[in-house]
Amino acid sequence: MDHKSLLQSDALYQYILETSVYPGEPEPLKELRELTAKHPRHLMAIPPDEGQFLRLLLKLMNAKNTIEIGVYTGYSLLSTALALPDEGKIIAMDISRENYDMGRPIIQKAGVAHKIDFREGPALPFLDEMIKNEEMHRSFDFAFVDADKCNYLNYHKRLIDLVKVGGVIAYDNTLWQGSVAVPPEVPMSESMRYGREHTLELNKALAADPRIEIAQIPIADGVTLCRRLS
Repeated sequence: MDHKSLLQSDALYQYILETSVYPGEPEPLKELRELTAKHPRHLMAIPPDEGQFLRLLLKLMNAKNTIEIGVYTGYSLLSTALALPDEGKIIAMDISRENYDMGRPIIQKAGVAHKIDFREGPALPFLDEMIKNEEMHRSFDFAFVDADKCNYLNYHKRLIDLVKVGGVIAYDNTLWQGSVAVPPEVPMSESMRYGREHTLELNKALAADPRIEIAQIPIADGVTLCRRLS
């Protein structure tokens, strides 16, 4: 498969795209998706059905201030920027400006670049600096995490202070290509097993965290939504 959907039928996934996703996909997102498809690691980007889901979720939440950890070429970032009001803001973090710069001209052409505060480098130091500023505590409506799986729990420890009560943290790839449900003795690549172990640890921790209520959505490679309760 050349997509990240866990649906067993390629035809069914194509039906969803052609019937529900592509007709409403904003032109800048289509352009960025087609540009990213030429990148050798294009599967790192979220798929368009997940982008559609995030845009609707953000609008339903009336979100204005968000955090994004892991930008890549910017499909999820542009999805967020298009969903936020004109005064909305996104603090976006990624270790590679090169990938972000690939999609930045499309983001600028879409007229939403003013909403984005891009920060190049590992996310944890940036988050720690934000934590030091008490005015930032409970000030974000939403956070989206699609980055190094080994640090998801470290991100959660910090984001839980930055996202407001009633706000949402979304973790991507929480079904890890379905590997979370297979027996540990099943043969798989070292990288797949590494990601599986960290994902299992994350899923267990999120389910047991009394500060949040969660819903694990089987869209794309799995997205877990965490609504902060306290």
